[in-house]
Amino acid sequence: MRIAIIALEGSLHSSISGLSDMFWITRQAMQSQPEQSTGTAGNLFDVQIVSADGAPVRDAQGRMITVDCAFAAAGQPDIVIATGMALGADRLPVHMPGFVQAAGWIRQQYERGARVAGACAGALLLGEAGLLNGKHCTTTWWLFHTLQQRYPAAKPVWGKAMEEDGRVLTTGGPLSWVSVALQIIRREAGGDIARLTADMAVADSQPLSQQVYAPPGFVNTRHPLLMRAEEIIRYRNPAITAEMLAAALHTTERTLQRRLKALTQETPKAFITRVRIESACVLLANPQANIREVAAECGYKEDTAFRKAFTQTLGMTPVQYRKWITERNAGTGRPI
Repeated sequence: MRIAIIALEGSLHSSISGLSDMFWITRQAMQSQPEQSTGTAGNLFDVQIVSADGAPVRDAQGRMITVDCAFAAAGQPDIVIATGMALGADRLPVHMPGFVQAAGWIRQQYERGARVAGACAGALLLGEAGLLNGKHCTTTWWLFHTLQQRYPAAKPVWGKAMEEDGRVLTTGGPLSWVSVALQIIRREAGGDIARLTADMAVADSQPLSQQVYAPPGFVNTRHPLLMRAEEIIRYRNPAITAEMLAAALHTTERTLQRRLKALTQETPKAFITRVRIESACVLLANPQANIREVAAECGYKEDTAFRKAFTQTLGMTPVQYRKWITERNAGTGRPI
C-alpha cells in the first residue's frame, strides 16, 4: 500500500509530518499484534512525501518541508493525500501555479485507480482537479462557501467532519488529517488496528461534527433565501413544517426542496432540524437552562424527538453537549 502525501508551497508542516507519523505508529501497532507479520506491517503503509520537482518546499510559516521525490518519480501510489495549506485573502492557495500542477497530477493518479483524500483546504486541490464533481464532500466550515463558489459541480455537505464518496475522502479542519489517517487505516487494516493506533496516538477516533464549532447560522449567510428561511424558523415558528416553510417563503415545497439541495445539500426537513438544533446549542450554553424547556422553545413537543434529532445532528446527546460546551468555555476562560 503506497501512500503519497503532496507537499505544496504553503502546506501545513504539521499535516504532512503528522500523517507520516500516524502511519508509522500504525506499523508499530501492527507489529505488536501476534497475528501480524513484521513484513506485512512494514509494507502496508509505505509513505512518501512528494512535490512537483522533488525539491523541498516552504510551509505556511516559511520552514522547509523535506520531500522524498518528484511527482514523476512517485510511481503509481494507491492513495494520494492533499493536506491543509496557507490561503491568501481571497481564500485561494498562495502559490497557484504549483497548486494547478498538483491538481493535474492528482487527477492523473485518480484516473489510474488511486484513492484520493483532502484534509481541510486540501479539498480545494481535489476540486481544482475536478474530482469533487458530482461528489458529496466536506471541508473546514469556514471554507464551505469558497468550495461551493469555486467548484459549483461539487456537493459539499455542511457540518460533516468527514465525507467519503467512492474513491474520494474529505475532512474538515486543519487538524483533520488525523481523521483521514484513521479512516485509511480502518479501511486497509481493520477497525481494531485503527482503534489501537488512535489509542497509541491519544487521538479521538470519532471526530465531532463541525457544527459544534461553526457560528450558528454561518452556512445560511451565503444566500438571502437561507437567511429568510432561518429567520422564520428561529424567531417566528420553530415547529414549522416543510410545507408551511415553503408557503411562508412564497414558493412551492418542490421548488424549496430543489433550491435547498443546491445550496446546502439538505432537504427542507433537514434544514429545519439543523436550524432548530443550532438554536438549541445557543440555549444549552447557559448551564442554568432546562433541557425540556429548551426542547419546547426549539419546536419539539417531546423530549425523545428532541434528543434523537440533536444526537443525529451533532453526534452527542444534549446532556453530553452541555458538558462539552461547559468544559470548553471553562478551558478558554470565557464565562459560563
